[in-house]
Amino acid sequence: MAFDNNVVLVGNVTRDPELRFTQGGAAVCSFGLAWNQRSQQGEDKAHFFDISCWRDLAENVAESVTRGMRVVVYGRLDYRTWEGQNGEKRSAVQIVADEVSPSIRWATAQVSKNERGGAPSQSSQPNPSNAGSDFGAGYEIPDEEPF
Repeated sequence: MAFDNNVVLVGNVTRDPELRFTQGGAAVCSFGLAWNQRSQQGEDKAHFFDISCWRDLAENVAESVTRGMRVVVYGRLDYRTWEGQNGEKRSAVQIVADEVSPSIRWATAQVSKNERGGAPSQSSQPNPSNAGSDFGAGYEIPDEEPF
C-alpha cells in the first residue's frame, strides 16, 4: 500500500540556508522554519522545523533564501534515529522539501528561471519575438515546443 506523508508549511526562515555537498557530489541544503500558532486566548506558540532539500533545489534555495523570509515549503516528513556520543538513542523528524517558494502574501518577489543545466539565464530582457507572451516574474513562453 502506497503511503504519502506530504506536508505544506508556511513560515519564516529562522537561519540562513547552509549548503553542503555529499561525497558523491550531491548538493544538500538545510535551514530552519518557524510559524506561530495563535490560541483562542491570544497567546502565540512557536513551532520550529528543520528543512532539508537536495540537488538543484538545494543550490537554488542557498542562493535565494535568507533568514527572515516568509516561504512556502512543500515536502514530506522524514523520521531518522541515531546513537548519540554517550550511547543514548536520539531521533528527529524533519521535512525533506520538494518545493520551496517565497510567500507573496505581504511581499513581492521576482523570479528568474534557470536553464536546464542549473545556470541562471543569461538574458534578463524579454524576447522581442515573444511580444505579449511575457508572463512577468521571469517566465516567458518559449518559441519552440518543449518536445
